[in-house]
Amino acid sequence: MSRMLIPVAVLVGLVALSIFGDRPEPRADLTFINASEVNTLDPQRMSWMHDLRTARLLYEGLVRNDVLSDDFGIIPGVAESWELSDDATTYTFHLRHDAAWTNGSPVTAHDFVYSWRRALLPDLVSDYAAMFLNIKGSQTFYDWRQAQLDGFTDRTFANADEQRKAAYDLWEETKAQFDALVGLKALDDHTLEVTLKRPLPYFLDLCAFGVFSPVYEPLVAQYERPDPVTARLIRRAGWTKGGVLISNGPFELTGWRFKRDMRLTQNPHYWDRDSIAIRTISIPSITDPNAGVLAYQTGSIDWIADVTSPYRGDMVAQKLAFLDEHKDRVAELQALGHDQFSITRMLPDDPRAQTHAVSSFGTYFYNFNCKPRLPDGRDNPFADARVRRAFAMCIDKASIAKEIRRLGEPTAHTLIPPGSIGGYTSPAGLPNIGDATTQEERDAIIATAKALLKEANFPDDFVVELAFNKSAGHDLIGQAIAKSWQKTLGVQTSLSQKELKIFREDLKNKQYMTARAGWFGDYGDPTTFLNINQSKDGNNDRAYNNPVFDDLLDQAAVELDPVKRMALLSEAERILIEEDLPLVPIFHYATVYMFDAKKITGLSTHPRTKQNAYLIDVLGDGIGPDQPRPMNPDRVQTEPTP
Repeated sequence: MSRMLIPVAVLVGLVALSIFGDRPEPRADLTFINASEVNTLDPQRMSWMHDLRTARLLYEGLVRNDVLSDDFGIIPGVAESWELSDDATTYTFHLRHDAAWTNGSPVTAHDFVYSWRRALLPDLVSDYAAMFLNIKGSQTFYDWRQAQLDGFTDRTFANADEQRKAAYDLWEETKAQFDALVGLKALDDHTLEVTLKRPLPYFLDLCAFGVFSPVYEPLVAQYERPDPVTARLIRRAGWTKGGVLISNGPFELTGWRFKRDMRLTQNPHYWDRDSIAIRTISIPSITDPNAGVLAYQTGSIDWIADVTSPYRGDMVAQKLAFLDEHKDRVAELQALGHDQFSITRMLPDDPRAQTHAVSSFGTYFYNFNCKPRLPDGRDNPFADARVRRAFAMCIDKASIAKEIRRLGEPTAHTLIPPGSIGGYTSPAGLPNIGDATTQEERDAIIATAKALLKEANFPDDFVVELAFNKSAGHDLIGQAIAKSWQKTLGVQTSLSQKELKIFREDLKNKQYMTARAGWFGDYGDPTTFLNINQSKDGNNDRAYNNPVFDDLLDQAAVELDPVKRMALLSEAERILIEEDLPLVPIFHYATVYMFDAKKITGLSTHPRTKQNAYLIDVLGDGIGPDQPRPMNPDRVQTEPTP
């Protein structure tokens, strides 16, 4: 064996050992890498994408997103039906009677009340507590609980026993206050009533989000108790261990060896178990991106949910070259309506075809500080929207996407990824030098930008500073933007690279001139992107303030007609990315997967990239008639008859 191959062989051997070492179980029907080690299996405490991906295997909320449909619509989950009141503020959910926990106990409306109360407690410090504050009375309850906790440590007690009793009494009072104040009621075991403080057209999409999943109170409550010193609810994580966790989703957790692997088995009590085509899932903890690719190439892994290896751009380029070699067949299949995965399935076998770059529900952009003055006290030319438009038009987005990122990511003319939200029509966006097909078009765009700078009296000797954090290639993107501005506008630029913590602090405090940024949507509504630009929003790092924009969002918040509401939001985005430009979209993110499309079905190409692994079927996996397992023929995609 060549000496150069020895380290690779050793690495592959170690990966295989980590996956299969001292495990009595046979290989799982599906083995996939989940990008990173799971942080928590407590749904109310989740925030990371890989945690939520696991949550969708173990838990099920009231409703689900139909991830394999074009519109990503809402379909029943634990709730088999629901009604909305005439004033669009009260939802009544009817829970299916065959929904059950992994121990066979029925899932009830009381489980949702208990779980959502956990998420609303300031004790938990949930990253998504604000989503639950849309429920009527929830803000009042949250503030009351926080005030009680703040005041508890100031109280004087005769002894430790009295203090402990007071903490427990406060907890009982907290539960009573929740029942009295919050518009969340279990009318009976199978009827849940949710009253919102105002109409919220995307509330069902929130209910499909992992943090809205129920947890099993008889188990979880054993691991929670009031702290006798602070009165805050102390939570221990023991209930999330393998063999202990009780969940209600398609799979149950049968083993979790931290930093080694996770094993899941089909939930025998899941109401829709007949639609699931796999019985077991293994999620090995391979956090090194290079080792993950090697494990896939040796056949140890069926699917990598997020390829992050530094050479992934080369992998995507090889896939694009493969598609180009079969461009006539690809065009034919596209005309028939096939997506990327099914097209790959119908092309000849080739290792290059097993890399897939899929547009994601996120956008990379550059911020402009919109405050009248810069951090050093000088007048800020970027306070003028004409200046922001001029600079936005002169970023060569296409070269950044194609030459630096190299992931097939589309250049962005909007903040919201087009086609990612059903019923929403995206505005056109500004012309950009990267879009020009001729030198005349490019020159015209540059001339328009220079005219805008002249109208705004942009200083001739002004030096623009671009701020970004280290890692992830932000420096290369910053250099490309600086080059574009210097070449097209003749503007001097300086690059300011900072440590991530310092960069984030400067961004929040508006201590920058221009700065890189990005945003991923949390739910399927335009407001998940647009709200970050409201004048009073905590994520408005640009200090952008346009009363017209704010008013459009306010109108949309109370508009019950879905068509009119979407039109209001589209106009708000048009103002944002065609007129005001507090930020300039550069590209829409892509997620890179690795899997053999001829073997794996059930993954979605939808921009929301919300993959549900329980929908996967592994074709040709060698399971014979002596080992039957349920199949879902609707998910087996075959080549259409010519």
